[in-house]
Amino acid sequence: MAAICIPAAIPPELCAIDDELKAIYHSADSVCIWVFKSRKDRNRFVEESAGMVKSEREALFARYLHA
Repeated sequence: MAAICIPAAIPPELCAIDDELKAIYHSADSVCIWVFKSRKDRNRFVEESAGMVKSEREALFARYLHA
C-alpha cells in the first residue's frame, strides 16, 4: 500500500464537510471531490461509478443533484 500526497490549498469550507459525504477521484488533469447529501448517496455513487471515466461520473453526479 502507498500514499501519494499532493500539496494543495483546500478551502476551509470543503475541509469542514464530513469525509463520509465526499468521494474523491482523479484523472490525468484534475482531482474531483464529489459532495453528497447523505452517506448512503455517497456509497451508492461509489458503487455505481466503479470503472467509469470522468465524463461518465460527471453525468452520474448530475443525476444525483437533480434527484
